[in-house]
Amino acid sequence: MVEHTPLDATKLSAPAQKALGAGPGRMMASRGLVPLPPNEQLAVLYQLSIDADQTLATTARTTAMGLPDKLLAGALADGSVDPRVLDLFAQLVGDKAVAFAALVANPSVADTTVAYLAESAGADEIDRIAANEQRLLRHPEVIAAMYGNKLARMSTVDRVIELAVRNDVRVPGLAAWDEIARALELGAKATPADDATFLAAAEAAEGADDSALTVGDANQPLADDVLDKEPPKPERVQIGSLSVPAKIRLAHLGDAFERSTLVRDPMKLVAMSAIKAPRVSEFEAARYAGNANLDENVIRYIASRRDWTKLYGIRYSLCRNPKTPLTESMRLVTTLRDKDLMTLSKSKGVPSAVVAQARKLIMQKTAPGKK
Repeated sequence: MVEHTPLDATKLSAPAQKALGAGPGRMMASRGLVPLPPNEQLAVLYQLSIDADQTLATTARTTAMGLPDKLLAGALADGSVDPRVLDLFAQLVGDKAVAFAALVANPSVADTTVAYLAESAGADEIDRIAANEQRLLRHPEVIAAMYGNKLARMSTVDRVIELAVRNDVRVPGLAAWDEIARALELGAKATPADDATFLAAAEAAEGADDSALTVGDANQPLADDVLDKEPPKPERVQIGSLSVPAKIRLAHLGDAFERSTLVRDPMKLVAMSAIKAPRVSEFEAARYAGNANLDENVIRYIASRRDWTKLYGIRYSLCRNPKTPLTESMRLVTTLRDKDLMTLSKSKGVPSAVVAQARKLIMQKTAPGKK
């Protein structure tokens, strides 16, 4: 992030320094009433926007957001403007078309500022950012921001992902990067129909009530009917019609209902991208941990997450799942409560080694001399 620290006022013109000096002139300047060249106007408003006087700072920011498009277009394109100033104005007026165009074209704008703009820009604006390949490779966080913006076209996302893979650049912030890159290497491509379908699916995820899948106590064993019952899915788009890259991206951006579909996808890359999605809740992980119908790689990934296996309910579900790697099951079974060990010792759906270990632990706890 660009830190909004004070500018060196001595490098500003005499009129700008006077506007920032002590006295009533500061309030006039915060209202844009001091005649200054456009680039200095931005600098003065920036300086006042970060002032300790909140009234002054609020007034300056309000003035900045109301500057004429013509002034913004010229001043924000000026390469002499400090990157800190450009970053603040990106936050204040970056949603204006003229401001966005000027900022992205300015060679002085910080890469982190462009990444910020990419998070919420429209499809056409994203395409403009994607045109600067040097910046994308220099600061792949911009690619991550584009990937996470549901408005970005799948064709554009495919193109920038290919650019990164071709140049051996790993995009940070994408937990499923290996799956994203592998899909590309296998020749999977987005289709023209993906954009509308993907956007509809992503928008349906916003504000959706998926509490049935995301809310619960993952620290307690889940009942069989919770583990086995398929959650009801609302009528939405046909996820199955999406290309593999679009499915992987939807796993990153979608809701719990969509992830619950994608984690069951027959293609391993899609299923793994769903379990790695940043918004997977602990309760979701607990449901998946006990589902023997999921790909064994999904179960292995859950077992490898120490932040998840700290929760008792997830450990118990993994011990009951025959697809859990035996080494993990044998490790986790030693942490189970007596009641659950007893249930596990009578189970016919888990590996015999796990059943034997559960029985051994029960015998040790009930042996004479043990309390």
